[in-house]
Amino acid sequence: MQERFLAELSEAELIALPWMFEFWALPHQLPPEGDDWRTWVILGGRGAGKTRAGAEWVRSMVEGDRPTDPGRARRVALVAETIDQAREVMVFGESGILACTPPDRTPAWEATRKRLVWPNGAVAQLYSAHDPDGLRGPQFDAAWVDELAKWKRAEEAWTMLQFALRLGEHPQQVVTTTPQNVKVLREILSATSTVVTTAPTEANRAHLSASFLSEVYGRYAGTRLGRQELEGRLVEDLEGAYWTTAMLEAARVDRLPEFDRIVVAVDPPVTGHARSDECGIVVAGVVMRGAPKDWRAVVLEDASVRGASPREWAEAAVAAYHRHGAAMLVAEVNQGGDLVGDLIRQTDPTVRVRTARARLNKAARAEPVVALYEQGRVGHVRGLAELEEQMCRMTVTGYRGQGSPDRVDALVWALSELMVEPARAGAGAGARIRSLG
Repeated sequence: MQERFLAELSEAELIALPWMFEFWALPHQLPPEGDDWRTWVILGGRGAGKTRAGAEWVRSMVEGDRPTDPGRARRVALVAETIDQAREVMVFGESGILACTPPDRTPAWEATRKRLVWPNGAVAQLYSAHDPDGLRGPQFDAAWVDELAKWKRAEEAWTMLQFALRLGEHPQQVVTTTPQNVKVLREILSATSTVVTTAPTEANRAHLSASFLSEVYGRYAGTRLGRQELEGRLVEDLEGAYWTTAMLEAARVDRLPEFDRIVVAVDPPVTGHARSDECGIVVAGVVMRGAPKDWRAVVLEDASVRGASPREWAEAAVAAYHRHGAAMLVAEVNQGGDLVGDLIRQTDPTVRVRTARARLNKAARAEPVVALYEQGRVGHVRGLAELEEQMCRMTVTGYRGQGSPDRVDALVWALSELMVEPARAGAGAGARIRSLG
């Protein structure tokens, strides 16, 4: 089909084809249809093609049918964190405005005035978000805002731009940014006049280095930072959350120590059918050097299962136990009583099982474990995204998410067994635990 289409084009059309972005664009790079929006936000992972989309949108706004014909916009603001970034990325970058524009429409760069001037008289002026007051006075009918989420004075600069975006019948703006959990971005996304496009880094694979993709996905896939930087998803930290994205990223480990003890913890669901809560199954290990207060733990795997029958989650827990050479399987029995331990023993009688009964609510049980993270005593391997998402929704007032935080419950039981209880037991705990295996 593509070959037939190309064969039907004239020589002039073939020459123009490289500049026809609509033909080459990925779906997330095309603007929303219609004019019933004020702000188009492109949330994308690193290298997802956000800059090219922004540059092409500016072209579509300022260019007319012919080089000297007027377009929809004549006064455009190009706003980045600094003037240097606006110039090097938005104007002169490999995906910037000059690289995307055909020779007969290329705007002139006026360095002393920090602006682009098109053959039809349209002007794009560069501004720095470090100087919000620079946006007082001028007025525009279009704006391109780049990497808003990392601006240090984002709220002030954005507010000043909104007052300046007042020319024409329907002024519009595009925001191209990797998402970060900042107030101004959340407010923009929640506005009824905002249209949002999202795209992962992977969407632009054809234009990215294979070694770059291998490196960043190998390092960050399966982490909350990866969800933000690679998937282009806004990862929010709730007010009063026990764990934050920054805390979990600081806990990331790439090389595992030799563990003195490994346990598997299980938080069984109340029922066992397709719509049941998850069965939380978490594996963690501890390095026991010195007194219990000096021990360090690492969360090794989230083996949780969803919609499993009692037999299925018991088999999954036992498999994790053997996979990691665990010394103990800790199972909460609030929901199933002695039947939980009996079920695991029936699945494999060689497994050492300790049953535990919760006497505090989930938030209270989590507090001693949170303290371990705050002290920098717990690490995380990569690939725990679903567990970490639940962790960041645990707050001082309870869990702020759908369903039950069964993965977090299992985590708390595992780290309590490895770290909290030995600390309460005193200095002799290490020797006693080693003697038990």
